[in-house]
Amino acid sequence: MEAETLTVEVNESERVTALLYSAAKKDRAGFTVVLGHGAGANQLSGFMRMVAGGLAARGIDALTFNFLYAERGRHLPDPKARLESCYRAVINAALNHRKLKKNRLVIGGKSMGGRIASQVAAAEGDRVAGLVFLGYPLHPPGRPDKLRAEHLKDIRAPMLFAQGARDTFGTADEIRAVIKKLRLPATLYVIDGGDHSFKVPKSAGLPQQEVYEKVMDKVAEWTRTV
Repeated sequence: MEAETLTVEVNESERVTALLYSAAKKDRAGFTVVLGHGAGANQLSGFMRMVAGGLAARGIDALTFNFLYAERGRHLPDPKARLESCYRAVINAALNHRKLKKNRLVIGGKSMGGRIASQVAAAEGDRVAGLVFLGYPLHPPGRPDKLRAEHLKDIRAPMLFAQGARDTFGTADEIRAVIKKLRLPATLYVIDGGDHSFKVPKSAGLPQQEVYEKVMDKVAEWTRTV
């Protein structure tokens, strides 16, 4: 799918590139989903392109973007404040874009991108109708004692967690426990056998692309309900 390239002003001296995957006019559901990328890849990764294009094909306008460090070709993520300020700038761009300003806004992303979206929503979530997490990084691998979850209780908007059952950053069972403990307004979609990128073992007997399609189906279906 051909994406429209946008430039987002983060501050007076810095800007990032964003890509808008527009749904066909006849299919548009009236929602924009903004997706931030994970720490190890930018918005041009195969996963980000697939999900954004897949949502657009399902009637949801999708907007991806690079965080500042990724825009500059760096590999080490920016500090929290810079990541969040970049995400806020993209939210502003989505809310004011001529094609998108009448849409309801859902934010989220892959791994780190979803976590930063959640931190922004926890601090100032009134503009957000919902959040989508594609593999929420609940904790660093092997460190279940270092949870990144306490701020989630401050989010009032509904949330969708798409989580692999064997995700080393937080299994589906761990996410389920957090939802219950914090009484979050959340839905959990479990990818059976899925890892942090939703990849399943061949023994699962399910084609990998079919796994991805089911995730995109769920995200599009859920988004229409917020």
